[in-house]
Amino acid sequence: MSELDRRLVHASGALLPGAFLAGVVPWPAVQWLLVAGSAVAAALEALRLSGYVSWRIFDRLTREYEQDNPAGYALYVFSWTATVWLFDPPIAVPALLMLALADPASGLLSQSSGLETKQGWVLLATFGICMAIASLLDVPPLAAAAGALAATVADGATPVVRGYVIDDNATISLGSAAAMWLVLFVV
Repeated sequence: MSELDRRLVHASGALLPGAFLAGVVPWPAVQWLLVAGSAVAAALEALRLSGYVSWRIFDRLTREYEQDNPAGYALYVFSWTATVWLFDPPIAVPALLMLALADPASGLLSQSSGLETKQGWVLLATFGICMAIASLLDVPPLAAAAGALAATVADGATPVVRGYVIDDNATISLGSAAAMWLVLFVV
């Protein structure tokens, strides 16, 4: 699977918050669909990591550092589930879309540079995309900037804790939602 295919799978997650925004799926349904998705992802990861299943799709969708750790797709679903239960839609939906849209765009831009680490212009583009998402969804400017900054920092950093890579799929939506909430709470 090419990086473009991987990025398209990532961006396809925008369908669920998009369906909510279009009025097709109510918020409680979004929450419970993600709980179900998390349960399925947990079961699949348990089977994959235990070695009971070895499906080709896992090899195609997971990166080298995910071979012995929870894969990015599972972290994506788990973080989305936490985000939709911890935050109301005006904060949660922009945070979900930052992960679904800004992260793969950042990855494509970074890939075009040919470098492992993200350059400043890629992070600036990521911030701009996140800011646009939040602004289009009527997040107040200061909160939008805080959420965009948190998402950008999460996207640009790759911390390793005890040999485990903290994937940005686990941190972008939760971090950006927490930053927006904090600014709205304080201001």
